[in-house]
Amino acid sequence: MNLIYLAYRNMISKPLNLVLSLLLLVLSVSLVTFILQLSKQLNGQIDKNIDPVDMVVGAKGSPLQLVLSSVLHIDVPTGNIKLDEANSIKRHPFVGSAIPVSYGDNYKGYRILGTELIYFESYGAELKGGRYFEESFEAVVGSSVAKKLGLKIGDVFTSSHGLIATSTDVHEDHPYTVVGLLEPTGTVIDQLLICNLESIWDAHAHVDEGHEGENQEGHGDEEHDHKGHGEEEHDHEVHGDEEHDHEADGHEEQDHKEELEITSLLIKFKSPLGLVQLPRFINENTNMQAALPGFEIQRLMGLLGTGVTTINGIAIAILLVSGFSIFISLLKTIRERRQELALLRTYGLGTQKLLRLVLIEGLLLAFLGFLFGWLLGRLALIGASAYLESGYGYVLQIKGPDPVEFLFLGVTLLIATVAVLLASTSIFKLNISKTLADV
Repeated sequence: MNLIYLAYRNMISKPLNLVLSLLLLVLSVSLVTFILQLSKQLNGQIDKNIDPVDMVVGAKGSPLQLVLSSVLHIDVPTGNIKLDEANSIKRHPFVGSAIPVSYGDNYKGYRILGTELIYFESYGAELKGGRYFEESFEAVVGSSVAKKLGLKIGDVFTSSHGLIATSTDVHEDHPYTVVGLLEPTGTVIDQLLICNLESIWDAHAHVDEGHEGENQEGHGDEEHDHKGHGEEEHDHEVHGDEEHDHEADGHEEQDHKEELEITSLLIKFKSPLGLVQLPRFINENTNMQAALPGFEIQRLMGLLGTGVTTINGIAIAILLVSGFSIFISLLKTIRERRQELALLRTYGLGTQKLLRLVLIEGLLLAFLGFLFGWLLGRLALIGASAYLESGYGYVLQIKGPDPVEFLFLGVTLLIATVAVLLASTSIFKLNISKTLADV
């Protein structure tokens, strides 16, 4: 006699009990597997993104906001810092490498990042085609951006001011040309359009000059009148001014350099002492802020970890209730099928085979519940991936079961086994003749 088939027929003979037990199992398993995969993949991606950066230097404000905006690119920056002040940090003996980054524009919601070529090297990015930028307004496009927007080498696009896709302030006078496409890296660089720093400065300098021109336009005639009255005086001063032309140009160039700003500086330490001394020095002695990505992300995940632990606790509680439901269901089934079990005994099925039949039924129920719950958890992960990709540029990978999930399957089957054994004690006390006589 095929015990597996018989167990299957027994299960579907009580569809209401079957659905109730499966629902509880599916809910608990889907919650646990979804939270496990979500937290594991997010932690893995975040660690991969912050690994090239030991410290971020930026404008005063929230250190977590500085890390999220400058390293993970999922928040707005705290402000800008002067380029010459940032360069003074670059020359510190504890600093191994320092990468300036500057942004403030987007193209269809994807950030345009101004930086140096070393940024690609820090994330291990390689070209899929084309070349790296060499001049202003040449862009190298991350793999996800190129795929989503259909960008290819030679395409031209215009940036919008700000980090919101719906911005209407477009830099039409400064179009970008795609000169390179990157291979997928699994990091934030896949979600960026990258150019040199000069592109960001030039685009925003043009906007600033435009505003200045509007403010000064109304005073042009008045200035001209003053110059007309002072023509004679101006003639006397021409020769004197010529002597200072080169000196004035030098001062203007120096002033221009002092006015240049970047969003932040991404630093990799040369010595472990830098981690101990440099952040405090910057925070206490400059008008800039130093933030440690590892510490800030650990603090953030610690806050989120409480919620994850709570959800997992709820899921485990539901799993235990599910095990209790299996126990009640099997106990009720055994009592209702006493005559059937007694009849099976007369056909030669011993107590051990009857116990094996009930055990197969319970384990089959637990396995089906785990399977459907795992599939539901993966469907939820697909939905979460779509949301994270559209809002933050993070893509979650849909993989097969991992060792932790196999361990969870073992726990589920163990709970089901305990429930079956507790419910099956009446089988050992089954009085065949009395039970059949009551039919």
